[in-house]
Amino acid sequence: MNPLSDDIATFDRLKADLEAQHFGDWVIIRGGAFVGAYPSFDAAAEQAIDRFDRGPYLIRQVGAPPVNLPASVMYRPAHAQDAGGV
Repeated sequence: MNPLSDDIATFDRLKADLEAQHFGDWVIIRGGAFVGAYPSFDAAAEQAIDRFDRGPYLIRQVGAPPVNLPASVMYRPAHAQDAGGV
């Protein structure tokens, strides 16, 4: 598994405890370990960047429903003007 997959698995494993103790908070998971809980996404992101620079790490809101993006949002065509070209 890749590091982010490990962090998602850790979040899922800790979900019941996190919901009991940190419902509505934003948590950071990194390296398969719980790092901390924060009252806002901005606070969690700032802490994650300060401690771990560019990552990878998982920031997720405890108790939030999963976000499902439609394929049209996830699709991005390549254009000759993009870096790498067509």
